[in-house]
Amino acid sequence: MKKVDLILLFSIIILSLFGLLMIYSSSYVWAEYKFNDPYKFLKSQAIFLITGYLIMTIVAKIPYTKYLNKANIIYGVCFLLLILVLIPGIGTVRNGSRSWFGIGSMGIQPSEFTKLALIIFTSKYLYKNERDIKDIKKGVFPILGVLLLTFGLIMLEPDFGTGVVIVMTIVVILFISGVKMKFFVKIGLLGLVGVAALILVAPYRLARIVSFLNPWSDPLGSGFQIIQSLYAIGPGGLLGLGLGNSIQKHFYLPEPQTDFIFSIISEELGFLGVLIVSSLFLTIIYHGFKIAMKCNNNFGKYLAFGITFGLAFQTLLNLMVVVGLIPVTGVTLPFLSYGGSSLLITMLSMGILLNISKYEE
Repeated sequence: MKKVDLILLFSIIILSLFGLLMIYSSSYVWAEYKFNDPYKFLKSQAIFLITGYLIMTIVAKIPYTKYLNKANIIYGVCFLLLILVLIPGIGTVRNGSRSWFGIGSMGIQPSEFTKLALIIFTSKYLYKNERDIKDIKKGVFPILGVLLLTFGLIMLEPDFGTGVVIVMTIVVILFISGVKMKFFVKIGLLGLVGVAALILVAPYRLARIVSFLNPWSDPLGSGFQIIQSLYAIGPGGLLGLGLGNSIQKHFYLPEPQTDFIFSIISEELGFLGVLIVSSLFLTIIYHGFKIAMKCNNNFGKYLAFGITFGLAFQTLLNLMVVVGLIPVTGVTLPFLSYGGSSLLITMLSMGILLNISKYEE
């Protein structure tokens, strides 16, 4: 064993602290108007961040192999929570989605924890069934069945963005485990048909597609967020308008401290701020994949790869939405967006990744 990856650790700390700063900068106008407290979101996120640091520190000391025997229990608990959150009176509705357990003014989102639980479960399954993975029916269909069942429950909330992140992460883990490319081509075609069906049965998703293709077709409705996001990014220039000087956070960009916080970063800190944030994300992702490749245990390899790819894909998905490359998905930006569930599960995942870094070859 060796010490944890210090570059990874410092990158996580710097990025998360920067996120806390930007949450205050992007939210104090809205917080003062709605709650008469400009520090409302800052205080809430600070509590979650401190808790997240404690969780990361503790988890980084727990040998990752402990999750091998507990994988079924971890996934089973999260699966049960996905069912419970759908029951009226237990789960609460926010922004049209029944995906939260309300705890006072805060909320816990079980689908966020399911992301990590399914990565652990899949890593254990592939580790235990390496000989069968070449057999599609015997080796791949069982884990795909679990994936589709999980995705179905998440879509009942509905939470399309989180569902897509989970599906893509598990599919890529299966790919690196040795499943033939031909199988993924077939699955991809079926997936496209499924996504098209999900879009057609939900009018709000179709509205997002239309607003993505032409935001100005409904500038005060479905196209409003992306238009205001681009208005924030455009004036940023090289150095931005200055920290705290965003114009779009003054009730133009809705709840800028959440999914579109990167727009405010671009507006206030310009290309330089974007470059710094991107460099920190790339450092974390690079070291995550490096840890996966050097791990001396296949369970650890799959686990480290799944955590890193999930983080990378979610980050990419959020940034593509912010700059208008894909329709709005409702996916948060890891470390930076306001949200306790997202931050806690990200820090927990990083704790596992840091522990795996101790066991490199």
